[in-house]
Amino acid sequence: MQIIPVILSSGSGTRLWPLSRKQYPKQYLPLVGDNTMLQETILRLSGLNNLADPIIVCNADHRFLVAEQCQQIDIKNPTILLEPVGRNTAPAIAAAALQSLKNSDDAVLLVLSADHVIQDIDAFHQAINIACQQAQEGRLATFGIVPTDANTGYGYIKSTKESINGAYKVKEFVEKPDLKTAESYLEQGNYLWNSGMFMFKATMLIDELTTHSPEIVTSINNAVNNAEQDLDFIRLDKQAFESSPSDSIDYALMEKSDNVVVISLDAQWNDIGSWSALHDIGIKDSNGNVIQGDVFTEDTTNTYIHANHHMVATIGVQDLVIVDTPNATLISTKDKSQEVKNIVEQLQRQDREEQSCHRKVYRPWGWYDSIEMGRHFQVKRLHVNSGTKLSLQMYHKRAEHWVVVSGTATAINGGEVLTLTEGDSTYIPIGVTHGLENKTNEQLEIIEVQSGTYLGEDDIVRFEDIYGRVKD
Repeated sequence: MQIIPVILSSGSGTRLWPLSRKQYPKQYLPLVGDNTMLQETILRLSGLNNLADPIIVCNADHRFLVAEQCQQIDIKNPTILLEPVGRNTAPAIAAAALQSLKNSDDAVLLVLSADHVIQDIDAFHQAINIACQQAQEGRLATFGIVPTDANTGYGYIKSTKESINGAYKVKEFVEKPDLKTAESYLEQGNYLWNSGMFMFKATMLIDELTTHSPEIVTSINNAVNNAEQDLDFIRLDKQAFESSPSDSIDYALMEKSDNVVVISLDAQWNDIGSWSALHDIGIKDSNGNVIQGDVFTEDTTNTYIHANHHMVATIGVQDLVIVDTPNATLISTKDKSQEVKNIVEQLQRQDREEQSCHRKVYRPWGWYDSIEMGRHFQVKRLHVNSGTKLSLQMYHKRAEHWVVVSGTATAINGGEVLTLTEGDSTYIPIGVTHGLENKTNEQLEIIEVQSGTYLGEDDIVRFEDIYGRVKD
């Protein structure tokens, strides 16, 4: 019997804007330590018996982020399933289960979200071991968080008060309550927060899902069977996946099945659903401030400040959230920080790029930073990792001028192949095919000056690409 972690990593993380954005959501950020939240989700499983490589379900746009972050923590053989569209958790989990059944028919799946914080690892492992035993005995297990307050932001799980081998029979899943109802749940003592984490045999999940939500199983089975291998990724079939109902695993299965048990988890869990939550779990100074970055404070208390780009100084403020990024800054009172979603909605309605993109944009070869932009020009700083290269490409509406700042570049400019070192440059006219490669063991940095009537990324025409993006 193997435990296969199934990590759901498709969220957009808008509640932590402006740090978390559609193209780089919170699960790929190091919010509570040196590792990203996805990496922490994988690393905290270390020490469990019979642990297999993870199955990670993510948005196709984030596939290279996932692959790189797995490589950074020495996860060599993850299965990365690419969702063509979002269809909530039930189709995502079904896809992972059906994929796992291609290799094993007795695997136990441990379904986790990529953006949770769990600080008591021993307690977490103990709960997993209890859930694993329940799963092996044919039950659907979920993890319920021991409430620390009458929280109205979570759904609750009502269970029996008597446990059987550490698990409790689930009586009911209930929606997010009002405050009075939440307080009554705490008084009764048999209500837990719904964590959205699960454990079950892949075969049992598919059998029960076939009974309670057969349309999902039919569609997702077709999506898995007709999936395409793309480099190190598995692209689920778009037409079949889109045909699936969009439903959470709770609605599609857990609320309908009479075979569900809950394991009580008291492990300093947090789903980081707001900036105030990050303040709550962060390491505070003597004035109750949580500070990251280049920050100076005077008469400042109980404030969260994130400033990894500019220096930020505060005087005479309290109970604030201040998050500074290169192209957007958020200032909010802590008790209103969840309303950042309203700002994101305004940005979406106005089609502002700040709702989805940072100034620094990551690519499979490295990243670029748009350091200046004006009418008919843009200046970028390109960082090209060792052993990588950009696609062979062309633009219809802009010319480019490359200047090497550090490292050695192999550049294709029309019919020429050039070796450029620090201080060298080359000009690429409109419509000329060009490419860039770093063949060395050193990092390569280039300043790119673009000029033309249109500078959008959708003007690109790719002819060759080692990352398979020609068909994107």
